[in-house]
Amino acid sequence: MRFVLPVALIATTLANAPVRFDREKVLRVKPWDEKEANLIKDLAQTNQLDFWYPDAAHHVAPNMTVDFRVSEEESQSIQSALDQNQVHYEILTHNLQKEIEKQFDVKEDIPGRHSYSKYNNWDKIVAWTEKMVHKRPEMVSRIKIGTTVEDNPLYVLKIGKKGERRKAIFMDCGIHAREWISPAFCQWFVYQATKTYGKNKIMTKLLDRMNFYVLPVFNVDGYIWSWTQNRMWRKNRSKNQNSKCIGTDLNRNFNVSWNSSPNTENPCRETYRGPSPESEKETKAVTNFIRSHLKSIKAYITIHSYSQMLLVPYGYTTDLPPNHKDLTRHQVLL
Repeated sequence: MRFVLPVALIATTLANAPVRFDREKVLRVKPWDEKEANLIKDLAQTNQLDFWYPDAAHHVAPNMTVDFRVSEEESQSIQSALDQNQVHYEILTHNLQKEIEKQFDVKEDIPGRHSYSKYNNWDKIVAWTEKMVHKRPEMVSRIKIGTTVEDNPLYVLKIGKKGERRKAIFMDCGIHAREWISPAFCQWFVYQATKTYGKNKIMTKLLDRMNFYVLPVFNVDGYIWSWTQNRMWRKNRSKNQNSKCIGTDLNRNFNVSWNSSPNTENPCRETYRGPSPESEKETKAVTNFIRSHLKSIKAYITIHSYSQMLLVPYGYTTDLPPNHKDLTRHQVLL
């Protein structure tokens, strides 16, 4: 007996299948001069290169370490072009899919206990926020500051003593969906802050003087999508008018020098800035919250991954901020 699956069912199944990255490579190149830097930029114009560092081709410069992902189909031609131009490179990852599969080890170390050594999906993070409030109600409270494009809640955890008006630091994690170590850090920070308060002198002194507002996952929709459909997804999941490409780079959607960066107006690029400043529900929720707490919030820290760097203002100009000396002094101390 023959069974014939309807075409619509087959199409739906294929459409819902997660993106795979079999035999895709991650290359590292260090251009020594302007000629080699321009070669990488030219290759990016004719190939689908996914830049990991820097995050866009126009940032590539001589003596800079450049890491990018390339598909199986294009890897041979990219490597040939580099070889022909005698540009040195190394292959960091030979098969990206194998590395991705290692990250989906979500078995609980101890049943019922939140893991700080493995990545947690969105549902587990939500449950964790509830657990932290229940476990340390005198120190932790949860605030819903808004919702995402797909109507997921945006939760901020306030860490510190209640009922006191004190200075605060706002911290976000996971603004880029695929940077899983970022939300993992926010979870770890909240855990350590509550665990060591009263035991560790530095943490105790810090929380006695100020509060922290921690947004564990800024880009919730993108984060969910990176778990279920595309591990390399970066943007949020908003639809773009007159384009089939989905998503805005929330990191470039703030109303600060919004249109100053080149190559951010294309909805199909990973660095798409959005149709207007604060056009995205996620960005608007965060900025509204900060504006409503301007008297107390004295600093904003955003946690990213892939680059061991501490960045201080500004990211869009070489002009230095008025407190640059203080910022660099703190960098040295850290």
